[in-house]
Amino acid sequence: MLQVRIHGRGGQGVVTAAELLSVAAFLEGKHAQAFPSFGSERTGAPVVSFCRIDDKEIRLREPILGPDALIVQDPTLFKAIDVFQGLKPDGYLLVNTNKGLGQLHLPDVAARLPNGHACAVPASELASKHIGRPVPNAVLLGAFAALTGIVHFHSVATAIRRQFPGKIGEANIVAATAAYEAIASQSAAA
Repeated sequence: MLQVRIHGRGGQGVVTAAELLSVAAFLEGKHAQAFPSFGSERTGAPVVSFCRIDDKEIRLREPILGPDALIVQDPTLFKAIDVFQGLKPDGYLLVNTNKGLGQLHLPDVAARLPNGHACAVPASELASKHIGRPVPNAVLLGAFAALTGIVHFHSVATAIRRQFPGKIGEANIVAATAAYEAIASQSAAA
């Protein structure tokens, strides 16, 4: 079973990201589960959502304490909470930032992971450019597909299109494609 934990702040689409990832997995014939965990429901408050993906039925119903992958939608959370808690040694880390992981003082975390398992992508900037709003959730899923190969980009795009039909969905797909291509080119260069 693959377990993904997504950290962000209220208003960034953290819950929607987990739902879209689970739909993408379901479209590929996998079993999937998505659910949130949050306290005060206000914009800007820390929010965590979870997604499990497996080839068989998922009976587990608790928060993910030992994630195989972390998606961090807001790097300011590094100073507020331990987002890396429980990350498996062979896990994946994807951070929404226009800075390098070294500039975020994360080289030690990245060094503990296998080569190519930790990446940064300017998802908010790509969202602003293509969607008109700095909402990084769908953009990060494009990057996640490239980084992990756990789901195919086509499935992510289909999930986005189903959730957001019309111009907004298509703009999200364009932004997610840009993130996918950025991570794929980083992987090819490594």
